[in-house]
Amino acid sequence: MTLAELSAAFSEMRLPKYRAEQVYRWAQQRGASSFSEMTDLPLELRTALSERFELRSAELLRRRDSKLDATKKYLFALSDGETVESVLMEYKHGFSQCLSTQVGCKMGCTFCATGQSGFSRDLLPGEMIAQIQSAERDAGVRVGHIVLMGMGEPLDNFGNVLRFLELVSDEKGVGIGMRHISLSTCGLADKIYALAEKKLQLTLSVSLHAPNDEIRSRTMPVNRRCGVEPLLESCRYYAQTTNRRISFEYAMIGGVNDSDACAKELGRRLSGMLCHVNLIPVNDVTGTGYRRSGPERIKRFTEILEHRGIPVTVRRTLGADIEASCGQLRRHSQKGGT
Repeated sequence: MTLAELSAAFSEMRLPKYRAEQVYRWAQQRGASSFSEMTDLPLELRTALSERFELRSAELLRRRDSKLDATKKYLFALSDGETVESVLMEYKHGFSQCLSTQVGCKMGCTFCATGQSGFSRDLLPGEMIAQIQSAERDAGVRVGHIVLMGMGEPLDNFGNVLRFLELVSDEKGVGIGMRHISLSTCGLADKIYALAEKKLQLTLSVSLHAPNDEIRSRTMPVNRRCGVEPLLESCRYYAQTTNRRISFEYAMIGGVNDSDACAKELGRRLSGMLCHVNLIPVNDVTGTGYRRSGPERIKRFTEILEHRGIPVTVRRTLGADIEASCGQLRRHSQKGGT
């Protein structure tokens, strides 16, 4: 609930407005997992609230710490027993957290561990916020940036994700501004158009991973529903409408999408768009058979794109020793692993 909605509900209960503000701070800023923690509220009020409202939490089930950097990978248990993953990373600008938006995923990308586990349900806004609160509490840090790039497809959970964005960016709540938020999608063009109309100041990241339908349909089944060109048309509209640069995520898979021809075709398709390309050495996920492109191939791919005027970055790999890409820890847990 937003503060305005909570205030309206408290008004119906004949409670003063400041009580709503107290509860909102406890829920959003302090990460209370139960009304009993709200010790500056009268006991009878805490009891009444617990009978009428519910607080969503993400209980820390498992954590893996990287020995290579400060990355921490979390497995959280939700109230119904489902589990989701989240990753906390440290950069020069502070701490960034990758959040899940669904339990599992429907999209079935062949290089992704989450897609191999199937789909259970959407996450509620409070369950997304609870991931931040649990990680901050465990690590003793303040998360300043968030990335909706964990388990699930954010735009497939459109309504809940929009409500989460409203709550998490509220200065009276969690207080992470839109310019510090990235939303990653595998390419639901209709939802990209809808998101563009909201004119939010977040960063849209599109998991493209191929320059044409033939390659993309093999690795990303969603492409059979919306091909590369219709997807790029929605991206052009988004960039023009919001005046925000789009980040195209491109997993470098050896022998699949990393040839010179792929780089040249990608450069042609993206020419003139307000965008940049983020090259990602593909994660080693058991059972996929994929291998990451070598350093020289990535360098050559980069040079071809830059020659065509496309800004390019190569993502820094964090948490490689703890399988920091989402979906893998949950799979191990489901199989009884550690």
